[in-house]
Amino acid sequence: MLHRLAAPLALLLAACVPQAASVQTAPERPLKIASWNLEFLAEKDGVGCEPRSEQDYAAMRRIVDGLDADIIAFQEAETVAAASRVFDPARYTIVMEERAGAPSGTCGGKYPEQQVIRQAVGFAIRKDIAFDRHPDVASLMRGNAQLRSGVDITLRPKGNAAIRLLGVHLKSGCFAGSEAKACPVLLDQIPALEAWIDTAANGPDRFAVLGDWNRRLGLAGDAVWRDIDDAEPANADLHLADEGKAPACDPRYDSFIDHIVLDRRASAALIGFSEALYAPGEKHYSDHCPVAVTLRH
Repeated sequence: MLHRLAAPLALLLAACVPQAASVQTAPERPLKIASWNLEFLAEKDGVGCEPRSEQDYAAMRRIVDGLDADIIAFQEAETVAAASRVFDPARYTIVMEERAGAPSGTCGGKYPEQQVIRQAVGFAIRKDIAFDRHPDVASLMRGNAQLRSGVDITLRPKGNAAIRLLGVHLKSGCFAGSEAKACPVLLDQIPALEAWIDTAANGPDRFAVLGDWNRRLGLAGDAVWRDIDDAEPANADLHLADEGKAPACDPRYDSFIDHIVLDRRASAALIGFSEALYAPGEKHYSDHCPVAVTLRH
């Protein structure tokens, strides 16, 4: 009888042995990098050349939440406290340029009695992402306290390759060509910017330069783009993330001035570019819309 029971018993015992569970690992989250010019974002309600209410700040925070970006380069924020009204401090670490800025009179336009506030460059970085802060790129100021420096960081996201980021806000008023009154100033900033690009291109990490360039780099034959996209060194073979795309933020403009420029290594990981728009009929809480790229890890 024993030999007749042996096989069924063995099968029963095998069925009772716990089987190893199949392990499923979550796919790596793509890295989302955004930029948004906040248009005179003041620390207090009703202040600056674009005075806002508490409801306006809350709406801008909802826009940021909807972006769900890992890092946002921002421009035209007065202080860390001002930026914190839009970027939730529980979610983001805020770093800003050290340049103090200088008072520059009244606003004119819609609010002639309002005082111009500091317009600073910075980053809002998701709190679970490690980063290194490098010295600000003060060479972009060209000795002028009214010009913005660049904020230079290296992001080290878990599960992603490191990426070096330079947040910029170049001189306004020279959107194309070289004849406008502001062009000598902006064009004087370009060699300093190219020097940073060349140094980063020789470095170990992929990189991007992003922010408000105040320049339509996507126009055919643009001289600024031609100067910086020279593939010398090799990783300075640059990619304009909005290449071939037109903005939809404001019907008056058909070419971007907010750009995310990727080096050769970062562009190889590019998944896509996007522009976040205000809802139809919604107030424009800034005269710019956020732009973003997603990168594979």
